Amino acid sequence: MFRGVILTLLLLLSAPLSGCFGDEETVEVIPDANPFSFTYANTTWYHYGGGVDANNASLGWNNLTGNNTPFPALATYYGIGATTFEPTIGVTSRGGIHFSSYGGTGSGSMTYTSMDQGQTWTNMGPFNPLVTSMGQVPSSNDPYIYVDPWTDRLVKFDMHALTAMFVEYSDDDGKTWSIPFTAEGYYLPQDHQSIASMPDVNGIGNNEVIYVFCINTGSSALGPQCSRSLDGAHTWDVQRPGYPIGVAQCSGLHAHVAGSVDGSVYRGNPSCDGPAVYRSIDGGYTWTEHTITTNASMASNSHEIATAVDSAGGLHAFWIAVDNKPYYANSKDKGDTWSDPIDVAPAGIRGTGYPTIYAGEDGRVAFAYIGTWEDETWDGFMGVITDAWNDKPLITTTQVNSHDDPLDEDPTCGYARCGGFGDFIDIEIDDEGRPWAAMANDLFGQSGIATTYVTGPALFGELRQLPEIPLGGPDTIYFE
Repeated sequence: MFRGVILTLLLLLSAPLSGCFGDEETVEVIPDANPFSFTYANTTWYHYGGGVDANNASLGWNNLTGNNTPFPALATYYGIGATTFEPTIGVTSRGGIHFSSYGGTGSGSMTYTSMDQGQTWTNMGPFNPLVTSMGQVPSSNDPYIYVDPWTDRLVKFDMHALTAMFVEYSDDDGKTWSIPFTAEGYYLPQDHQSIASMPDVNGIGNNEVIYVFCINTGSSALGPQCSRSLDGAHTWDVQRPGYPIGVAQCSGLHAHVAGSVDGSVYRGNPSCDGPAVYRSIDGGYTWTEHTITTNASMASNSHEIATAVDSAGGLHAFWIAVDNKPYYANSKDKGDTWSDPIDVAPAGIRGTGYPTIYAGEDGRVAFAYIGTWEDETWDGFMGVITDAWNDKPLITTTQVNSHDDPLDEDPTCGYARCGGFGDFIDIEIDDEGRPWAAMANDLFGQSGIATTYVTGPALFGELRQLPEIPLGGPDTIYFE
């Protein structure tokens, strides 16, 4: 089944390369009647929760079948040709990969787009029609890119001077853009904005989808505030509390909003009891609170509980716990009950930060974060679970950079604001089933990097081996 992939990986791992993985060692598995009869790099790990090595014959391989079968996997990254800050990413069904680039005051943020799986990138603006060197919105504190999975619309959401917000959109991968539409807002500061969509299953609007955005007010007591658009992101409701009115709140910060095929919308946020997910079934107008666990409380420096919804409506959550490890849990009933959280880092990781997650086919998820082995340098990681409903799900973790090519050298990077990472990173899955994460390489001037699989398991459609794409690495970093 994997003969071509195995042969290619063997060639890559044995030949001297100038790219990302040129001097990597290999882990050789003696062929046997087991699911690990292939060779993989020392930047790939197959494990269970808590870092338990899955490639251990003494544990048995009885559950490594069906959707829980291991696939050869190798990750890499490509420079987008520009700097980034709090990078976000969106992928259209036409193959457009869109990455946010921070321009700051006077130039505004831009959208960098690749139509060839990350090999080349083009600045698609949107540009001011009179002064083409700057954006339509000339200043952005937090650039944000989102692709509506139901209409394929590329949405760009900018925040200006912590006071005003603007939404622009493109239906042709950035070739043309709408004018900026003002998003509703009255709390100051407006910060940490996020936007998502979901099908209008109840027919409450006059558009195929409902858009919802949420912001941080800077006050834990006020909590996040949210607004919805029923007409395609042109006009917005007045902001309302993004939590149950009358329920005390202990944090105003939240992760990216996520919409579901069933019309629900979710946002992750600490409740007063622990990591939690907030749910709305009326397009973000009213919300309910659902604490995930009280046994894996969040790290004091972490505010992101990332959420994702798979194609069947399964809900998935991802956060950094008090032990500085990344934890994952899931729910089959819209957040009413949750699985026991599991630590999804490979053995040896000492600290992590910047959690983000996206879901594909029923029970398949991809997540990303940065981590440190020795509290000195920081690397980028992508993990996938292809059978999240399994009692003992296999976790495949890949490091996107080689061990001699760290993404940051600040010892506190994953525990505090750090270079191009800012407050958060992002991940999405393309229609082929390939995960794409937005990160930064701070040792190359906060370069935006799109991380992905050279090959690995497909997270949409048939569970299969993804076709190989070229290795990237530091040789792909450039600036326009």
